[in-house]
Amino acid sequence: MLSAVQEHPHADTDSLIGIVREQLGGVSHQAVYDVLRVLTVAGLVRRIQPSRSVARYEARVDDNHHHAVCRSCGAMADVDCAVGEAPCLTASDDAGFKIDEAEVVYWGRCLAYEVPPADPPADPPAPMQRGTP
Repeated sequence: MLSAVQEHPHADTDSLIGIVREQLGGVSHQAVYDVLRVLTVAGLVRRIQPSRSVARYEARVDDNHHHAVCRSCGAMADVDCAVGEAPCLTASDDAGFKIDEAEVVYWGRCLAYEVPPADPPADPPAPMQRGTP
């Protein structure tokens, strides 16, 4: 399971089930969920669940990076911290918490769904000239 997550970052559970079944044969959904939970608790895998998305998993756990998500197809990419070290952002008020992590999700459209610029309007056709009778 860990190698499947390492080779397919940001894969969802259904995708991972398919990958593991190709490698090992029959495996139950519950077994995959259980292993993912154990790997997550052990800190070997990170669970990501952006708004309106199913849970996804990645093995990049050694830093506090963020993600960009396509609003059209759901493609996800890693985005390194903008400034400084974890937690990458300083809260305006920590509300009495000792903050050690910040989670940021950048939303937009991936290049496959980027809207191309509109073609400039064509020149209007020249008016037809009528000859005199």
